[in-house]
Amino acid sequence: MALEPARALLTDRVAVVTGAAVGLGEAIALTFANFGANLAICDRDTENLDATVDTLETGGGRVVAVGLDVRDGDAVRKFVELVADELGEIDVLVNNAGGGFASPFLEVSAKGQDALVRENFESVTHFVRAVVPHMPEGGSIINLTSIEAHRAGPGFAVYSAMKAAVANLTKSLALELGHQSIRVNCIAPDVIPTPGIGELDVRTPLPYAGHPDDVAGAAVFLASSLSRFVTGTTVHVDGGNLAAGGWRLAGDGFTTA
Repeated sequence: MALEPARALLTDRVAVVTGAAVGLGEAIALTFANFGANLAICDRDTENLDATVDTLETGGGRVVAVGLDVRDGDAVRKFVELVADELGEIDVLVNNAGGGFASPFLEVSAKGQDALVRENFESVTHFVRAVVPHMPEGGSIINLTSIEAHRAGPGFAVYSAMKAAVANLTKSLALELGHQSIRVNCIAPDVIPTPGIGELDVRTPLPYAGHPDDVAGAAVFLASSLSRFVTGTTVHVDGGNLAAGGWRLAGDGFTTA
C-alpha cells in the first residue's frame, strides 16, 4: 500500500500538549493545529498560554486551555476530564512540560530535588494515567526527554536522571499499552534555542542550531499514522550530537579534544 500525504495529517484528532505557553510546547501545539488537530493545552505561564490560544483560535480549530501545575495529580485529572468532556477521546498526548536548574548535585536541597522529580517525572505519570482511559486504539503518547537522558549531566544530575527515567518508562509503557494499539515514544532534543535556554553555542555535526519547529516536525511524525509501527523508541533531534559522542569538527577533520 503506497503512502499518501493524508497519512501525515492530524485532521480532527484531539491532542493534549503540556507546557504549551512558549518554546517547544508552543511550537508543537501550533504545528499540530496546522496539521488539523484540535488542541488541549496547559501551562503555569497563563499570560503566554493565552497568547498561544489566540494564535490557535485564528486557525479555526477547537481549543481547550487551562492554567495548570502539571505536578498536581488531582489538577491533572480534572483537566483531562474537562478535555474529554469538551473534545471527546484523546488521540495524542505530548508530555512536554519540565525544567531544571544548574547546580552541583551536593548543593541540591531535598526540596529542590523533589521539585525536579515532580516536574520532570511525576508529571508524565500523572498525565499517562489520566489520559490512557480516554485514548482510543491508534493513540500516541510522546514524551519529551533530552540528550541528557542518554549521557551524563554534570550540574544537572537530578534533571538528567529524571529524563533517563522517562526514557525507560517510555519503553515499558510501549510494551504494556501495545495490545491497545497505543504507541509510546520519546523525542530527545539538543541545541534548540528556547526562551528557557536562550541562544546556544552551536557545536553539532550540522553547522547550525536547531529550531523548535524541528522538534514539532518529529512530534507530527510520531502523532500521525506515518509512525503506526514505531513504538518504544527515541527520536533524537540534536543535530547529530548523540552520534558524535565527544567528537567535534575542527578545521578539516574531527577531534575529541
